[in-house]
Amino acid sequence: MENKGLILINTGNGKGKTTAALGTAIRAWGDGQKVLILQFIKGGWKYGELNAIQALNKLDQRIEIRQMGDGFVFHNQEEDEETFQKKKALAKEGWDMVRREFESGNWDLIVLDEINYAIHFGMLNVDEVLELLNNKPERLNVILTGRYAEPKLIDAADTVTEMTLVKHAFQKGIRARKGIEF
Repeated sequence: MENKGLILINTGNGKGKTTAALGTAIRAWGDGQKVLILQFIKGGWKYGELNAIQALNKLDQRIEIRQMGDGFVFHNQEEDEETFQKKKALAKEGWDMVRREFESGNWDLIVLDEINYAIHFGMLNVDEVLELLNNKPERLNVILTGRYAEPKLIDAADTVTEMTLVKHAFQKGIRARKGIEF
């Protein structure tokens, strides 16, 4: 059991899901493990954690981050169906990459950042995700992040952490701050 990879989920409406996953990724990297971070939804812009992971990768190529989206998804609110379908196609391309990387055996930890959103918004199929998790390489650790974690995934996980929003600066009209939220 000592070498069995774990499935972890960071979910909930509070801040810190990705940050916690990236902290674990850096911990694993610091322990000599190979880490891949695949970001669904996020993409098309630079932010602090992307710069930090890229700097670590230059030191030692055991950690890598890949953006697979083109930005946040607010389906049925601010974007038209054509835009959503383009984002869904990006998620499908990302999912194909996830499957290849799971099968490659190259990684000790794979973070699937914002995958819960991609599933919730119908960009990915929860049963396909569950099947991949159930058949992952024995030693591979996986972290899934994002709001709206599906009950099937929660049941399959070894550890689930729910971030709860108590208070946020945004509620006072304070916009997201570089270095804090992104």
